[in-house]
Amino acid sequence: MITSRRNPRIKAAHALRQRKHRQESGLFLVEGIRQVGDAIESQFPIESLFYAPDFLRSAFAEKLIRNAQARGIACFPVSSEVFAILAEKDNPQGILAVARWPQHTLADFSPHNAAWSVALVAPQDPGNIGTILRTMDAAGAQALFLLQGGADPTHPSAVRASMGALFWIPVIACTFDDFAHWSRTHGYTVYGTSAHGQDGLDRLQQATPPCVLLLGAERTGLTAPQQALCDSMIRLPMQGHVSSLNLGVSAGIFLYAMREGCAGIAKYS
Repeated sequence: MITSRRNPRIKAAHALRQRKHRQESGLFLVEGIRQVGDAIESQFPIESLFYAPDFLRSAFAEKLIRNAQARGIACFPVSSEVFAILAEKDNPQGILAVARWPQHTLADFSPHNAAWSVALVAPQDPGNIGTILRTMDAAGAQALFLLQGGADPTHPSAVRASMGALFWIPVIACTFDDFAHWSRTHGYTVYGTSAHGQDGLDRLQQATPPCVLLLGAERTGLTAPQQALCDSMIRLPMQGHVSSLNLGVSAGIFLYAMREGCAGIAKYS
C-alpha cells in the first residue's frame, strides 16, 4: 500500500497532469472504471495501474485489476488520500492507469486500414477531439489525423470525452503537407467543410471509401490552400440566427451523412 504522496511513482504519475511531462515521457493518465476497462480490453499499452481499495465499490473494477495483473501490468494499491492527489474527478472511482501513447505514422495507414477517416486541422479544444473520436467509433470511421498540432489528444478532457474510443481508433499526428501527399498518393477523396461550401449533405451521403472528412480549426476554418486539396466543400444547412456549430457537433452530422456510403467497410481491418 502506497501511503506517501512523495513516493516516486506517485510523483511521476501526478506530473502527467501537465502536457510537458506527457510529451517528454510519452505517457498519459486514464481514469475511471469504464476507461481503464476499454484500455485493457483493446490491448492498449499500459505501464502501470493504481487503485484505492477504499474507493472501489465494483466487482467489475476488482476483475479489471486481476486481469491487469494477469497481463503483467504492475498494479499498486494506494491510500484514499494518495489516490485523491492523482485523480482529477471530485468523486473518484478508485482506479487509474498510466498508458503509453502509440507513435503512429502516416506510413502505417492506407485504404486497407483507414478507408474512411477524419482529419482535423489544429483543433484547439481537447474535448472536441474526444467527442469526435467517440462519434467516429459509433459511425464506423477508422482513423483520426491531427494536422498542424493543436490540442493534446492525451489531455484528460480528451480521454474522458472519447468514452474509450481513444483506445480503439488510431490517432496520427502529422503536417498538413504530409497528409496532402499521403491522401493524393492513395487516391482518397477529401471532403472539406465550410459555411460557404458549394455542396450539401447529400454529396456526403454518396461518399465511398477511400475518403476523408477534413475539418478546419474552430475559429478560422480551412485556409485557401487547405481547401484546394478538397474534392468537394460541404456546408451545413443553417436556418436560425447562428452562423456555426461546435466542431464536435458538426463532425457528428457530417459523419452520419458519410455513413450512408461508408457503412459497409469493415471496422478496424
